[in-house]
Amino acid sequence: MATTTGHDGAGYQSKEYNSSADSGDAARTQEAAITRHMTAEQHETAKKAARFGYGPLAQINTAESGLLPAFGGEFQPGTYKGVEGRKFANPAPLGLSAFALTTFVLSLINMGTRSVAEPNIVVAIAFGYGGLVQLLAGMWEMAVGNTFGATALSSYGGFWIAFGIILTPGGFEIASSIEAGQGAGAFYDSFGFFLMGWFIFTTLLLIATLRSTVAFFCLFFTLDMAFLLLGIGYLQRDATDSPNPPIIKAGGFFGLLAAFLAWYNAMAGILDTSNSFFIVPVAHFPWSVTGSNRRKEQKAERTNV
Repeated sequence: MATTTGHDGAGYQSKEYNSSADSGDAARTQEAAITRHMTAEQHETAKKAARFGYGPLAQINTAESGLLPAFGGEFQPGTYKGVEGRKFANPAPLGLSAFALTTFVLSLINMGTRSVAEPNIVVAIAFGYGGLVQLLAGMWEMAVGNTFGATALSSYGGFWIAFGIILTPGGFEIASSIEAGQGAGAFYDSFGFFLMGWFIFTTLLLIATLRSTVAFFCLFFTLDMAFLLLGIGYLQRDATDSPNPPIIKAGGFFGLLAAFLAWYNAMAGILDTSNSFFIVPVAHFPWSVTGSNRRKEQKAERTNV
């Protein structure tokens, strides 16, 4: 065990070691509290389930570094510090739900469901839920110290507000002004540029999820594909100079997948052993920090046996 000396470096190492030991003790105490009513077989099953990101032990801090594994329910793509002492509730499920519902409705319209073609109904949802509520959730993510969550939720909240402004009938006259000056094709091109910009931004966020969980990565992958296809659909139009219907429908399909994945990650952040009979699996990638740690644990267990 490190000892404190007059040298600052040694003193720092001692504090770091003691901090790791304290976090390890806290993790063991938390695990013991959860499993005290379990049989040995149930405890072993819970440990195996935690390796795949679900079950009552999935979000226990077992790492010596004191960091929790990546979790879409907290909108955290990498390991992060526990936030048990924060004054705010977890804002990620709220932001994800706001994004999911707005995307769900627009994607159904993009797919031509029940022959609905005009997205006017989305304007209200874009301003009220997908825009304002998601922007607020992003600000609260900033308050709890989640840079990724603050950036993503605030930005997509801004996207929906901007989308509502563009489509507000007679309000801001953006579409009508462009069409009056250069024709409908100019507006479609402008809107395509708008969507391609969001495709680039989403790609940057997608890169940050490559070492997180499968559900978290799939959310951003499907959203990225939706922006890409919708952007192409507006830029590469059909013979009548209208947005390309098959490509727009394909974009709507990926948007629909993104909506359900956003709800899935939101549910993962809401459900726990206090309010649900099950925990939502999140499945960490094998190459993630959590996946590597679990392989080491499995190797150590086989060695001990």
